[in-house]
Amino acid sequence: MPGKVQQRMHINLASPFIIEMWVIIFLVEFVKGSLLVALLPVYMENMLGLSVTVVGFAFALQYLGDNLFRSPSGWIMERIGYRWTMTGALLLILVALGMIIYAKDAVSLSAACLILGMGTSPLWPCVMTGVTELAGSTKSGSSGAAMGAVEMASLAGTGIGPITVNFLMDHGGQSYRMAFLFLLVCAAAVVAVALFLPKRIGHNAPHVVRDMSSEGDAVERKPLGPLGSLKRTLQQVRTSLKVSRLLYPALFLQAFAIGLMTPVVTLFARTELHVTPNQFSLLLIAGGGITVLTLIPAGRLVDRIGTTVFLNIGFLLAAFSLALFSQVRWLPLAFCAVALVGVSYAFILPAWNAFLAKQVPKGERGTVWGLFLTLQGSGMVVGPVLSGKLWDTVGHGVPFLASAFVMLLLFVLHLLIVHRTKLKLNAN
Repeated sequence: MPGKVQQRMHINLASPFIIEMWVIIFLVEFVKGSLLVALLPVYMENMLGLSVTVVGFAFALQYLGDNLFRSPSGWIMERIGYRWTMTGALLLILVALGMIIYAKDAVSLSAACLILGMGTSPLWPCVMTGVTELAGSTKSGSSGAAMGAVEMASLAGTGIGPITVNFLMDHGGQSYRMAFLFLLVCAAAVVAVALFLPKRIGHNAPHVVRDMSSEGDAVERKPLGPLGSLKRTLQQVRTSLKVSRLLYPALFLQAFAIGLMTPVVTLFARTELHVTPNQFSLLLIAGGGITVLTLIPAGRLVDRIGTTVFLNIGFLLAAFSLALFSQVRWLPLAFCAVALVGVSYAFILPAWNAFLAKQVPKGERGTVWGLFLTLQGSGMVVGPVLSGKLWDTVGHGVPFLASAFVMLLLFVLHLLIVHRTKLKLNAN
């Protein structure tokens, strides 16, 4: 009926798919965080005698594998479903862990890190596609709370993993083998959980990839060979993906802002704030803990009032709090700044993912999510490189000021994207 308000479709956070993906995300980030933060840097340098350059190169390969294979994994998921895409990829994590345990040289460890990245690459394309499917219509579906839930699982796994492994190391006589075996058990558990994922979402979902008709409805495709299917996929993405060109730099900048902070936050806390290890842990809890606790409530509010308000407030609050953190030298004020950063990211993360979900067309959701996440992930590659240069050549607070400037730029880009979208809707 004309004038009737369209009812939003809310995702049930207790649905089997959301719970299964929550567990998978938590365990994968638990394993990855344990390896990259707690185990491998010390193990590769102290036990194997490898240089820091080699350690950095191995880590770069891990992220490269994750980023490069996101788009292909989304494409594969469209064709064989969630269950077998995730199960096959997560088996690679087991392979990588086995190689790490027995590796004795830089080449073997670098290859293991590359395989580890390949194993984690389908994670976010699958979960984002699944959440978008569960939300129903990409224009009216409400995915903010679900996006907040999966982001919470990611942050929790990344934080709890290193803490757990450090505890095992402290109480196990510095036994690296025991820590690696514990991670192997976690990796085996996540493969088992992946076997319970559905092949498709929805009882009436077609078992072939969908095309879009001229009316915008999903229709079944005639089967083609792999090469023909790939060509058709690229053509489908070009024709169905009607988004503002400003979205592409915004995707890069969103992760770039985080990448600017990641490598120097620990150094800044130690050299400028002169914190003890316990104080630094409390600082991390002040930021990460507030983000985790606020994600689901913020996501539910995103579902009720939309993404625009939360993204505008989040970008501005992040810019202010990051600039403040770069200038403070008094610890209580630093805690306040970090807490504000945590709140700003709790606003940004679910709203940003829900905003992207509205841009994804019904056809080739997995492929498009893979493309989006690849563009976004490239910011995490460039950010740390520039951050180190700024730290060494300009000043210790400059990476945080640069990140604050990027947040302001994202605020402007988001306003322009929303304005252009409204103009197109009004024109149609």
